[in-house]
Amino acid sequence: MRILGNIIWWIFGGLEAAIGYFTGSLALAITIIGIPAAVQTFKLGLLCLWPFGAEVRDGESLSGCITIPLNIIWIIFGGLWACLTHIFFGLLLAITIIGIPFAKQHFKMAGLSLAPFGKDVELHL
Repeated sequence: MRILGNIIWWIFGGLEAAIGYFTGSLALAITIIGIPAAVQTFKLGLLCLWPFGAEVRDGESLSGCITIPLNIIWIIFGGLWACLTHIFFGLLLAITIIGIPFAKQHFKMAGLSLAPFGKDVELHL
């Protein structure tokens, strides 16, 4: 069912969204100062590419109090808009019974797009 859900997700916009996240990640990685944000947009792209069977969990890559200021900077410079976009599409998809599993994936992405620092995406392929 995960494979079928991901294929349907890709057909109806997931692939385009993942390409958008990967393109943004590449643009951020070109600058030296944007590399930490590029890693986070790459995580979002992975989750957008394979949402069914992926799990967002607390990561061990950054520890201590550095994640809080990085997440605040992230929210100010676009994380809030990405989160609101995923919430909007999640609510839109939750109107129908068929769209509820896809809405759940958007809500999962909304949580990661609001505060990605300190989180990891684990893919269960």
